[in-house]
Amino acid sequence: MGELLPAPARNASTRPINEAHVAAPGLAVVDVAAAADASAFAVHELLAARCAIAPADRTTPKAGEPGVRLRCFLDLRQKPDT
Repeated sequence: MGELLPAPARNASTRPINEAHVAAPGLAVVDVAAAADASAFAVHELLAARCAIAPADRTTPKAGEPGVRLRCFLDLRQKPDT
């Protein structure tokens, strides 16, 4: 699959969104909240089937909130490699 950005750093969902991540039309950052890792990664796979996406390898819990979070970095201008 095409990739615009390197894999996010650990705990990417707790870091501020960098200007480069949304510097042009078609670039997007999507934060996923899910009950479990499997659900978050299922959403990641759905997005990866539609556009270029940076790989994600882990979810993070958010203090005081249920479930886990996964931040996805997308480039809607590119189709995934098949």
